[in-house]
Parts: sequence; structure tokens; C-alpha cells
Amino acid sequence: MKLIYKDECYNIIGACMEVHAQLGCGFLEPVYQEAAAIEFSIRKIPFIKEQELKIRYKNLLLDKTYVADFVCYDKIIVEFKAVDDLATQHEAQVINYLKATNFKLGLLINFGEEHLSYKRLVW
Repeated sequence: MKLIYKDECYNIIGACMEVHAQLGCGFLEPVYQEAAAIEFSIRKIPFIKEQELKIRYKNLLLDKTYVADFVCYDKIIVEFKAVDDLATQHEAQVINYLKATNFKLGLLINFGEEHLSYKRLVW
């Protein structure tokens, strides 16, 4: 099976690994978001921080929107967590964002553990 956006994901995850290597675990999500924005810029990864995305319901746009931590390369939702363990509700959250926005790939990245953890979620 071919992974979609393989190189882009490699770049994003590599940048997040550097952020985690520099900061370790123990900070709140906004600290990692700010550091990641710097690292994405250094690595020339195109991104929009806290991008507001429209949500669809039965092919109609809702007034309520979702704010992604990052949208990278105009096609990948990147959601940060800083928790002891990723839970199924974190994955469900990203899958719902993908369904509602018609994006195909989301990265769920957790800075809250001793080693960076992440999941690729495809819709």
C-alpha cells in the first residue's frame, strides 16, 4: 500500500521530533505549537497556524468552524496533543475533522510522552 503524502509527513514529523528533542515533554500544547511554527519555517515547510476550516454537514456548510493547530502543504491537518497517552477519542477527533473538511490525511502528534508519538490518520 502506498502512503499518501509520504515525503510531506516525513518532513512534518522530523520537525516535530526536533521540537521534542529541544523541549522534551511537560509543556502545554501552545508552547509546542509556537516552537513547531519556528521549526517549520526553518525547514521551509509551508503551513498555516490555527487555520479556520469550514465544516460540512450533508454537503452544507455550517456556521461553526474548526480551528486546526496547523494545515501543512495546504493538504494535511496537523493536530497537537500534550498528554500522557493518546486515546481513541483523540483519533476520533482528527477523523471527524477529516470527514467534515474533506481533507484526506491528518497527523496526530503527541508531545506529552518521553518520546514523541504520532499517528497518521487517513480518510
